[in-house]
Amino acid sequence: MISRVSGPLVVIKGLNPKMYNVIQIGEEKLIGEVVGIEGKKCMVQVYEDTYGIKPGEPAWDTGKPLSVELGPGLIGNIYDGIQRPLPEIREEIGDFVRRGVMAPGLDRTTKWHFVPLSKRGDKVSGGTIIGEVREGSVNHKILVPPGEKPGVITEIEEGEYKVEEPVCLLEDGREITMYHVWPVRRPRPFLERLSPEVPLITGQRILDFLFPVAKGGTAAIPGGFGTGKTVTQQTLAKWCDAEVVIYVGCGERGNEMADVLEEFPKLEDPRTGRPLMERTVLIANTSNMPVAAREASVYTGMTIAEYFRDMGYSVALMADSTSRWAEAMREISSRLEEMPGEEGYPAYLGARLAEFYERAGRVRTLSGDEGSVTVIGAVSPPGGDMSEPVTQNTLRIVKVFWALDYNLAYRRHFPAINWLKSYSLYEDTLRKWFEDRFGEDWTNLRKWTKHVLQQEAELREIVQLVGPEALPPDQRVLLEVARLIRLAFLQQNAFHPVDTYYPPEKQIEYIRAIKRYEEMAYEALRSGVPVERILSVKGKEKLIRVKYEENFVEELRKIIGEMTEEFESLIEEWKYKVE
Repeated sequence: MISRVSGPLVVIKGLNPKMYNVIQIGEEKLIGEVVGIEGKKCMVQVYEDTYGIKPGEPAWDTGKPLSVELGPGLIGNIYDGIQRPLPEIREEIGDFVRRGVMAPGLDRTTKWHFVPLSKRGDKVSGGTIIGEVREGSVNHKILVPPGEKPGVITEIEEGEYKVEEPVCLLEDGREITMYHVWPVRRPRPFLERLSPEVPLITGQRILDFLFPVAKGGTAAIPGGFGTGKTVTQQTLAKWCDAEVVIYVGCGERGNEMADVLEEFPKLEDPRTGRPLMERTVLIANTSNMPVAAREASVYTGMTIAEYFRDMGYSVALMADSTSRWAEAMREISSRLEEMPGEEGYPAYLGARLAEFYERAGRVRTLSGDEGSVTVIGAVSPPGGDMSEPVTQNTLRIVKVFWALDYNLAYRRHFPAINWLKSYSLYEDTLRKWFEDRFGEDWTNLRKWTKHVLQQEAELREIVQLVGPEALPPDQRVLLEVARLIRLAFLQQNAFHPVDTYYPPEKQIEYIRAIKRYEEMAYEALRSGVPVERILSVKGKEKLIRVKYEENFVEELRKIIGEMTEEFESLIEEWKYKVE
């Protein structure tokens, strides 16, 4: 029976549930989750609006924790934070979701063509792949649920099945269906964790070249309003080389999430030419939805990501944003009357963030395959203050930091990632992979690029005081090289059909061309050519525009050839003048 209601928190008497059990509340049977137990009372956070709920109404313990259904039907679907399929609910009741509305996470009417990969007499256990169905552009592997004891297959046939119908029969009478249920707060098991030695290729020059993230790694994108967090994550979702993408819109504004829901179904997968949604799962939990469901949404997304990882796929999980998730924890914590920590966040904020990010990783699955979950979490610090608790706790956990910068965004430099504040701790582990495929100079060129940008930052104060003309010629050349790196290489247009995606083989050619310009400029300077003539070389400006060319490599070679001729002509001309 309900004894007290405080926003999304409801206090129940007369039940004896376990922590995190799902409770049905009131006559409408709204669902909630046990978050605290005190004697004969239990505190339940309700995933829906509690308006009108009053003391004295009944409550029921389901005996199960919050869980998600995992099986065919996930790909291409759009869920809320507790895995209610929004398209199906819209068909039934319209655009506005009434509270108490429930629908299964997987469609029970669709028939899927099951192709067995195991045969009669095979011994199987939890995590074994017994077959597959084609879903979108993904071969959806059918798994024996983790935790199932070993058994021998006595019956398995190809055919059309619904998700609830058994596709496999074991000798002890157990039936294996195409779906199973898994608690969202419990990490799915695996055999071993592997070293993060393979990069997640994003096609974004500043990320792949300067601050790469490994498959199975963790990255954070902190930045204030208007710095481009959401666009960056959407770009990564479209272009990264993960086989499955899970996009969690956690507490974002409704209009932003509406743009995602409208845009993603229209996007074309660059690898297959088919809709991007054929390898994507969207979880939408906007800021006007109940706060408790927001807290659950990231766990729902992570569990679905781990499920596809267990099939042997590389999965990218985009969480936008973890700050809204932390704010949900803060609100629930205050209603539980817990002792507040820094800025009102609960004392266990760091532990919860760590639990979430630690579920990322590149692993050997129970079936023996290799799979990975890469987590890229956006952080929205109030006022862009990077010293606030969510950002600082996140930075203690993640290994890649892509710092978005107001000043860069104001100058229309996108992606507005500050190259002086950002870092990646995967550079050393990924070095061999990049050098083996794109040349041994990959690492040296990256170090050179960072060095030039750092030197430019050190000279910036002097330039602001006395102007660039007061600098020595070699420093003026350095500033010009840094300008080329910034405008040509680091700046990238997410909405241009060519510039939006650059594979590493094009990235290395581009930075080699800029390095070649620097070498020729310094050679001309040593030969006595005035710095003004060096800075007026025509081919230099073409280096900035060439990134928009479809036949990029051919055009780049032409530009290098033209610049080489121009510098040779300058050196020859000034050689005689010096003599």
